[in-house]
Amino acid sequence: MTNIQYLALLRGINVGGNNTIRMADLKTCFEDMGFTDVVTYIQSGNVIFKSAGQDKAKLTQIIESRLSVRYNYTPKIVLTTYNHIEAVVRKAPGTFGLKPDEFRYDVVFLKEPMTPEEAIQSVRTREGIDQAYTGQGVLYFSKLISKAGQSCLNKIISLPVYQYMTIRNWNTTTKLLELMNK
Repeated sequence: MTNIQYLALLRGINVGGNNTIRMADLKTCFEDMGFTDVVTYIQSGNVIFKSAGQDKAKLTQIIESRLSVRYNYTPKIVLTTYNHIEAVVRKAPGTFGLKPDEFRYDVVFLKEPMTPEEAIQSVRTREGIDQAYTGQGVLYFSKLISKAGQSCLNKIISLPVYQYMTIRNWNTTTKLLELMNK
């Protein structure tokens, strides 16, 4: 059986001093689960690994269960593949990501069973400041940096739908794709 390259996006770790997990320890934890070629990237909980397991739902359940036991918190992860990350970057809408001096760009990865069509219904935008688009298993957010304080997108974290999301900025998203290409 061929190993598949996955990316686990952990939600809610190393934020505001909560659920603090060292990346070296997280790497060891994934290796202890039998995964290979494990690489972590920055403190926000991005883990690239290979596994022979092809059932994403089952892998997600295994990883969340092991993380719960090891770190004593209730983890939620978004598990995705190289093909998905590559499509997210390649199919970004219009000029998304191309004006980093003017806009902050974020990719909102959705935890199944949440769909982009369901998630976008909860998102409010402010004309001239925010833009939100649906993608394959993601939402794309951009907000004008000079008026970021007026953005409605900041309010997403207070909504019930937020429990099915994890956000990575565009630079992190493209860097993760680059790391998966190696």
